[in-house]
Amino acid sequence: MSWDDVAIELSIVIPCFNEEANVRAICIAVSAAASAHVGSHEIILIDNGSTDGTRAEMRALCAEDPRIRVILNNRDYGQMRSPTYGIYQAEGAAVIGMCADFQDPPALIGEFVRQWRAGAQVVLGQRRSERASPLLGATRRLGYAFLRRFGDYPVIPGVTGFGLFDRVVVDTLAAWNEPEPFFRGMVVESGFRLAVVPFDRPERAAGETKNGFASLYSFALSGLAGSAKSLLRMPIALALLAGAAVVPLAGATVAAIILGGPLSPLLELTIAFAMFAVLLLFLGLIGEQVRMLSERSRNVPLVIEEERLNFPAGRARPAARTLVQRP
Repeated sequence: MSWDDVAIELSIVIPCFNEEANVRAICIAVSAAASAHVGSHEIILIDNGSTDGTRAEMRALCAEDPRIRVILNNRDYGQMRSPTYGIYQAEGAAVIGMCADFQDPPALIGEFVRQWRAGAQVVLGQRRSERASPLLGATRRLGYAFLRRFGDYPVIPGVTGFGLFDRVVVDTLAAWNEPEPFFRGMVVESGFRLAVVPFDRPERAAGETKNGFASLYSFALSGLAGSAKSLLRMPIALALLAGAAVVPLAGATVAAIILGGPLSPLLELTIAFAMFAVLLLFLGLIGEQVRMLSERSRNVPLVIEEERLNFPAGRARPAARTLVQRP
């Protein structure tokens, strides 16, 4: 039987980076959950340059189970590109993306499939609460409020990318040619039929989180630049407001000089710094947009593969701009 004759109902894509302690356990749990709800499934592990024993464990899993497939990137491509690339390489009628550390519970696979069969084209897991410091929690809430106000499409709080996506959704988004794909936003922007499944986030099974401040900051910037393009028009509005304010301010300054009233250097300095902050913010966003436009013009792949394991010969999703590094 050729590969074209094999129909995969569900693909589960699990990005990994230094997940030696979790990768076997997550594959066992995911396979059990999928087998209970679909007739056929595959698991795609995409490794983003792990430096521990993750890759050796992946090779062993491939030897034990032909349904487990592995993509080994030649370096770390970040939290946007690698997971999305893995989703684009899936062949299932539906594709689930989830983390390797059990913070996305495999037990929800059945509910995702049920919602999909009921007609939803996108099913997103929504965390009811986050375990975070007060400062991080406040920053996250502020970020969500900012995106709700200025984003190009609605933002769903608590959605991290854990969800199920119909084949038509995956193929549509793969053709968008996004250099830094903010996938959780793209599925909302696309307008496909969407369902949300709330859940309580469990503890990480083993190991340490790889989401440090630097990685979260980079992810937030890329997501903001990709999902709030309307912000680029705001400097014009602010310039008009500032210009309108110049007239009464200039009049007040002239009056103070004529009447000998006090001029407050501190107030002037505060206003100057506030204006610089606003200007720098939007210059930064414009810079991100220019960077993304540059990446589009270069037509670089999302990742460069070092090796892939257990994939049938000739299988590659062309819309995902696959590039395999030869030894």
